[in-house]
Amino acid sequence: MLSFLIRRLLQTIPTVLAVVLLVFVLFSVVPGSIASTLSDDVDPQVELRLKQQLGLNDPVYVRFGNYIGKLATGDFGTSFRTREPVTSMIAKRALPTLQLIFTAMAFSVLLGVPLGFIAALRPGGLVDSAAMIVAVTGLSIAKFWLGLVIMYVFALKLGWLPSFGYGDGGLKYLLLPALTLGVSPMALFARTTRAAVLEIMTADFVRTARSKGMSETRVVKWHVMRNALVIILTTVGLQFGGLMGQAVVVEKLFSWPGIGSLLVDSVLQRDVPAVQGSILVVVLAFLAINLVVDLLYGVIDPRIRYA
Repeated sequence: MLSFLIRRLLQTIPTVLAVVLLVFVLFSVVPGSIASTLSDDVDPQVELRLKQQLGLNDPVYVRFGNYIGKLATGDFGTSFRTREPVTSMIAKRALPTLQLIFTAMAFSVLLGVPLGFIAALRPGGLVDSAAMIVAVTGLSIAKFWLGLVIMYVFALKLGWLPSFGYGDGGLKYLLLPALTLGVSPMALFARTTRAAVLEIMTADFVRTARSKGMSETRVVKWHVMRNALVIILTTVGLQFGGLMGQAVVVEKLFSWPGIGSLLVDSVLQRDVPAVQGSILVVVLAFLAINLVVDLLYGVIDPRIRYA
């Protein structure tokens, strides 16, 4: 297990370096700079002086080398616009993003997995048909449009919940963005769980268990459910990483002060250090979640061993 963990951690280094290089090169070749976002008629001498202060006149390879050197010490750089350490900016936005993602994931798992499981136990029935309609609809709806509809109904018409903002970080501010973000993975979990359970129900070891006289409840509990969890866990791990990217749209729509909204604002302002830091944090979170999922495989399925 330890050797597997070390090997996986070493494998993340090339991935992180590739992402950092890609983002750095992209913002280096795109026309414009932080100075051009200050005003439409900025004085050329002011723009030149600002570029000199920020080190933007240095060759690309020099700037990239300096950035990698800072990353090695845990320094994500300093924001071009606010002159605040990027690490501090991200730390302030991390908690709202984690609240949003974990709430959305809890909603999608607690609703989608049981829905798909029940639908698979009665294939072709009313619950199965209704669950698949919900799943297809949830996967088809755009988050931006769904967020506007939810905001209109529950905030503007019914007045039950605030339409946007973080407020005191309470549940009433969290529900609408979390619901918007969680509908799509909920639908995916329902479909994935249903497909996994239906496949396992026809497996040889399930038929053998039934032929030995084991009750259907025990067959489902000890054979079907446990084997289906491996597939479900894989989907959950991938969706965790996906939600990090999808949260960008939801955070901007609901004015949620998370890493996603920071990333969008930084891109529009050409704040390269903030963009790089935000993307790097998202990538690291995705890699960490997938590593945890891989380790959990051995807990759920004893047949899996790590060399």
